[in-house]
Amino acid sequence: MPKILLVEDNEMNRDMLSRRLMRKGYEVVIAVDGAEGVSMTLSEQPDIVLMDMSLPVIDGWEATRQLKANSDTQSIPVMALTAHAMAGDREKALAAGCDDYDTKPIELPRLLGKLESLLAKAKPS
Repeated sequence: MPKILLVEDNEMNRDMLSRRLMRKGYEVVIAVDGAEGVSMTLSEQPDIVLMDMSLPVIDGWEATRQLKANSDTQSIPVMALTAHAMAGDREKALAAGCDDYDTKPIELPRLLGKLESLLAKAKPS
Protein backbone atom coordinates (compact mmCIF):
# COMPACT_ATOMS: atom_id res chain seq x y z
CA MET A 1 0.00 0.00 0.00
CA PRO A 2 1.69 3.24 -1.10
CA LYS A 3 2.16 5.89 1.60
CA ILE A 4 1.19 9.45 0.67
CA LEU A 5 2.26 12.49 2.67
CA LEU A 6 -0.44 15.13 2.20
CA VAL A 7 0.89 18.61 3.02
CA GLU A 8 -2.21 20.82 3.20
CA ASP A 9 -3.09 23.65 5.60
CA ASN A 10 -6.81 23.82 4.76
CA GLU A 11 -8.63 21.43 7.10
CA MET A 12 -11.59 20.86 4.76
CA ASN A 13 -9.34 20.05 1.79
CA ARG A 14 -7.15 17.84 3.98
CA ASP A 15 -10.04 15.81 5.42
CA MET A 16 -11.83 15.38 2.09
CA LEU A 17 -8.74 14.38 0.13
CA SER A 18 -7.25 12.10 2.80
CA ARG A 19 -10.56 10.20 3.16
CA ARG A 20 -10.88 9.76 -0.60
CA LEU A 21 -7.29 8.53 -0.91
CA MET A 22 -7.68 6.09 2.00
CA ARG A 23 -10.82 4.67 0.37
CA LYS A 24 -8.66 4.01 -2.72
CA GLY A 25 -6.25 1.98 -0.58
CA TYR A 26 -3.50 4.50 0.15
CA GLU A 27 -1.95 5.06 3.54
CA VAL A 28 -2.13 8.81 4.22
CA VAL A 29 -0.03 10.83 6.66
CA ILE A 30 -0.65 14.55 7.05
CA ALA A 31 1.41 17.69 7.58
CA VAL A 32 -0.21 21.10 7.98
CA ASP A 33 2.63 23.43 6.91
CA GLY A 34 5.73 23.37 4.74
CA ALA A 35 8.24 22.94 7.56
CA GLU A 36 6.27 19.98 8.98
CA GLY A 37 6.04 18.59 5.45
CA VAL A 38 9.84 18.61 5.12
CA SER A 39 10.44 17.00 8.53
CA MET A 40 7.71 14.38 8.02
CA THR A 41 9.09 13.47 4.60
CA LEU A 42 12.39 12.72 6.34
CA SER A 43 10.82 10.74 9.19
CA GLU A 44 8.01 8.94 7.30
CA GLN A 45 9.78 8.33 3.94
CA PRO A 46 6.48 8.37 2.01
CA ASP A 47 6.21 6.96 -1.50
CA ILE A 48 4.95 10.33 -2.75
CA VAL A 49 4.27 13.84 -1.40
CA LEU A 50 1.18 15.86 -2.34
CA MET A 51 2.33 19.42 -1.67
CA ASP A 52 -0.01 22.37 -1.41
CA MET A 53 1.94 25.40 -2.65
CA SER A 54 0.30 28.07 -0.45
CA LEU A 55 1.40 26.97 3.02
CA PRO A 56 2.28 28.70 6.29
CA VAL A 57 5.78 28.65 7.87
CA ILE A 58 7.49 27.82 4.57
CA ASP A 59 5.54 27.63 1.32
CA GLY A 60 5.31 24.57 -0.89
CA TRP A 61 7.84 25.97 -3.36
CA GLU A 62 10.56 26.26 -0.69
CA ALA A 63 9.59 22.98 1.00
CA THR A 64 9.94 21.19 -2.35
CA ARG A 65 13.34 22.82 -3.00
CA GLN A 66 14.52 21.61 0.43
CA LEU A 67 13.29 18.05 -0.21
CA LYS A 68 14.95 17.90 -3.64
CA ALA A 69 18.22 19.28 -2.20
CA ASN A 70 18.39 16.55 0.49
CA SER A 71 19.89 13.22 -0.60
CA ASP A 72 17.55 11.37 1.82
CA THR A 73 14.40 12.75 0.17
CA GLN A 74 15.35 13.88 -3.35
CA SER A 75 14.11 10.68 -5.02
CA ILE A 76 10.62 10.92 -3.43
CA PRO A 77 8.18 12.28 -6.05
CA VAL A 78 6.47 15.56 -5.15
CA MET A 79 3.22 16.63 -6.80
CA ALA A 80 2.26 20.29 -6.49
CA LEU A 81 -1.38 20.91 -5.61
CA THR A 82 -2.45 24.48 -6.16
CA ALA A 83 -5.41 26.69 -6.78
CA HIS A 84 -3.01 28.93 -8.73
CA ALA A 85 -3.77 27.72 -12.22
CA MET A 86 -2.16 30.69 -13.91
CA ALA A 87 0.02 30.57 -16.98
CA GLY A 88 3.53 29.67 -15.86
CA ASP A 89 2.53 28.03 -12.56
CA ARG A 90 3.14 24.51 -13.86
CA GLU A 91 6.60 25.56 -15.05
CA LYS A 92 7.28 27.26 -11.70
CA ALA A 93 6.30 24.06 -9.85
CA LEU A 94 8.52 21.90 -12.06
CA ALA A 95 11.39 24.39 -11.70
CA ALA A 96 11.08 24.16 -7.89
CA GLY A 97 11.58 20.40 -8.21
CA CYS A 98 8.01 19.11 -8.32
CA ASP A 99 7.63 15.97 -10.41
CA ASP A 100 4.09 16.85 -11.47
CA TYR A 101 1.37 19.43 -10.91
CA ASP A 102 -2.37 19.33 -10.36
CA THR A 103 -4.90 22.06 -9.77
CA LYS A 104 -7.62 22.59 -7.19
CA PRO A 105 -10.42 21.90 -6.96
CA ILE A 106 -9.15 18.32 -7.07
CA GLU A 107 -10.60 16.04 -9.72
CA LEU A 108 -9.96 12.66 -8.10
CA PRO A 109 -9.74 10.52 -11.28
CA ARG A 110 -7.19 12.92 -12.80
CA LEU A 111 -5.21 13.12 -9.55
CA LEU A 112 -5.19 9.32 -9.14
CA GLY A 113 -3.91 8.90 -12.70
CA LYS A 114 -1.03 11.29 -12.03
CA LEU A 115 -0.29 9.60 -8.68
CA GLU A 116 -0.16 6.14 -10.24
CA SER A 117 2.10 7.39 -13.02
CA LEU A 118 4.56 8.99 -10.57
CA LEU A 119 4.54 5.93 -8.29
CA ALA A 120 5.23 3.62 -11.25
CA LYS A 121 8.17 5.79 -12.36
CA ALA A 122 9.57 5.97 -8.82
CA LYS A 123 9.61 2.20 -8.23
CA PRO A 124 13.08 0.76 -8.65
CA SER A 125 13.02 -1.61 -11.60
